[in-house]
Amino acid sequence: MSIEQPVGIVLVSHSRAVAEAVAELAVGLAGGGTTAPVAAAGGTPDGGLGTSSELIAGAAAEVDRGAGVAVLVDLGSAVLTVKSLLADGDELPESARLLDAPFVEGAVAAVVSASAGADLDAVEAAAVEAYSYRKV
Repeated sequence: MSIEQPVGIVLVSHSRAVAEAVAELAVGLAGGGTTAPVAAAGGTPDGGLGTSSELIAGAAAEVDRGAGVAVLVDLGSAVLTVKSLLADGDELPESARLLDAPFVEGAVAAVVSASAGADLDAVEAAAVEAYSYRKV
């Protein structure tokens, strides 16, 4: 299921360090080589804890290659911020989609599948499937 341009991934966390660390982990576990574009949108512009519409919109624009943008979030108000951006309709790419997936496991699954050439629906399915990963 190869596509010409990969799906972009945006990781939204209340913490810049967390968003960047999850992005680094997901890219690292994608197997090396060329990976889908991934951007971390963590914290506030001044480095504090929180979420920023501007950082999220900038990250989405950065990773948008025309195949869709998958957005994964960590906690409640990040969900609300992304939903607000999607409702506004002009701050995120038209193809941006908020995924209902666990943040770390979903991010890894999304980056791995997007890097393998999966389309946005398949990237979403892989990320959502991460809810079923058993640890015991």
